Amino acid sequence: MRGTLNNLFMRNRWLTILGVTAIVAVLLAVVITVTKPKDFPAGQPKAPVLITVSNGESGTAIAQDLATKLVVLKAATLISKIIASSVAVGITPGIHRIDTHIPSELAITELLDRKRIVDSISVLPGSTEADVLKSLHATSSLKQADNLAAIVPVFGNTTNSLEGQIAPEQYSFAPGTTTGEALASMVRSFATEITGTKIRAGYQHLNAYQILVVASLLQIEADPQDYGKAARVIYNRLRIGMPLQLNSTVAYALGLRGQIGLSTNATKIASPYNTYLNVGLPPTPISNPSVEAINGALAPAAGNWLYFITVKPHDTRFTNDFGIFEKWVALYNHNVALGLFK
Repeated sequence: MRGTLNNLFMRNRWLTILGVTAIVAVLLAVVITVTKPKDFPAGQPKAPVLITVSNGESGTAIAQDLATKLVVLKAATLISKIIASSVAVGITPGIHRIDTHIPSELAITELLDRKRIVDSISVLPGSTEADVLKSLHATSSLKQADNLAAIVPVFGNTTNSLEGQIAPEQYSFAPGTTTGEALASMVRSFATEITGTKIRAGYQHLNAYQILVVASLLQIEADPQDYGKAARVIYNRLRIGMPLQLNSTVAYALGLRGQIGLSTNATKIASPYNTYLNVGLPPTPISNPSVEAINGALAPAAGNWLYFITVKPHDTRFTNDFGIFEKWVALYNHNVALGLFK
């Protein structure tokens, strides 16, 4: 009887020990599971890799690619960060140079950094369609196929010109995108950009396309703070049938953009863009204007000015007195000789 009791006691003791051991093992497993890292630590990045983001690619696919290439430790962690982020939607297609072994939040930051995009294309205010095409043709990741005739301008015109209808901003495209597809995307960006303006309503007797032409002139001829005044000079001249006499339009026709002065012979060229010989606006925009220039064309300042000239950088003067204007022209020539416009 005593032996039986002893056996029962020993069996219960072993069962207790085994039970405690099992509980400890479970607790250890839970602790290990909880403390297992879900992200790379901060401050220990390794060599960057190239990450290709395709048009329409999902956040899940991007996260899995980054995890495979050891940019992030866990795709699931990055996916949760992308879902929680209010800015991750700004990740653009293209080839991104991203550090490896970085936390998920930093990976999102690097994906949003336009400076890390390989073959990114910057369209600046004042650039032309020819400038943009040159940049597209120099981008090795794009397929060279323009097919310009298939691109519909936002504002129709007799020449189907896209001039002035390419939104100034920085772009990136997935490898294999054609140059024509890229350009069409830029035109769509312009359509989106102008929704924040009233350009479609025009201004007085000028329609939307004519306002775009004026904005393109302002972009080249004036500083932003003077857009409204320069617009008023243009409208005052148009109202009385006075030629605009803008160097920028002649320079555009001659392919001399960026050149400060023009020769007398240059102002005599036979071109619809020669606003010394022709009354009215040039037939198309001469640059891709910013939203600020468009708004300047839509909100001209009040004034009776007929003349304006930039006598030195950021010093543009306005008058309706030709005698005063001639004195400013002399000052301008003096400052050119001093090299102030270099």
